[in-house]
Amino acid sequence: MPDNAPTLSQVVPNLDAKPPRHVAIIMDGNGRWATKRGMLRTQGHRAGVDAAKRVVRAAADRGVEYLTLYSFSSENWARPKSEISELFSLMKLFIRRDLAELHQNNVRVRVIGARGGLPGDILALLTEAENLTRHNSGQTLVIAFNYGARDEIAGAMRRLARRVETGELSAEDIEADMIGGHLDTAGIPDPDLVIRTSGEIRLSNFLLWQAAYSELVFVDCLWPDFDEAEFDRALDEFHRRNRRFGGLVQGAAS
Repeated sequence: MPDNAPTLSQVVPNLDAKPPRHVAIIMDGNGRWATKRGMLRTQGHRAGVDAAKRVVRAAADRGVEYLTLYSFSSENWARPKSEISELFSLMKLFIRRDLAELHQNNVRVRVIGARGGLPGDILALLTEAENLTRHNSGQTLVIAFNYGARDEIAGAMRRLARRVETGELSAEDIEADMIGGHLDTAGIPDPDLVIRTSGEIRLSNFLLWQAAYSELVFVDCLWPDFDEAEFDRALDEFHRRNRRFGGLVQGAAS
């Protein structure tokens, strides 16, 4: 990179460009944010919920049709029970406190991830959020909760295998689009942009199939500090990319 090239934090946002249709975010850094301030990790998660609310509004204001937030991974079960309990409590608080506003704003809520093993009250709230907003036609907010991409892909393979076993399909019928249609995200366009906060540079088992041609933007900002300005800078970085999907832009070199 040239010495005078702008860093992501120095970019002036281009708000006139067409927004990505689908943005997915790995919300990372809540615990580190709290530790840096001498606070409990649970306080970092609470601050992270406030950041999520800011970004939901910012994405809607900027015309993003689909926003996916990675809120609890299938690997997060390895965390201390007290922290898991806090994360579940925050999910319940978010739905109880903010669902009415989301519904009023014509937002459709969709939840992806395994439902088995979740506490009954959490499961009931997730189902309530989906059912209440099912017919809304504005932005779709996708909450990845108890989600892991490898488990999702394995589940899609099992569903296809059962269709082959019953004779409904032959193995030769199975193509990439069909696999996508059996994932948790069936009917949702693949993310154009995946953002990860906190300086970590990996996908952490998030939308591995769907992100095949997503633009990836990694920012140093810890999630509770992620705001509208950081979101705009990530969008501007997206607009600077040359998306070829494995091909060539006419007149461009490879």
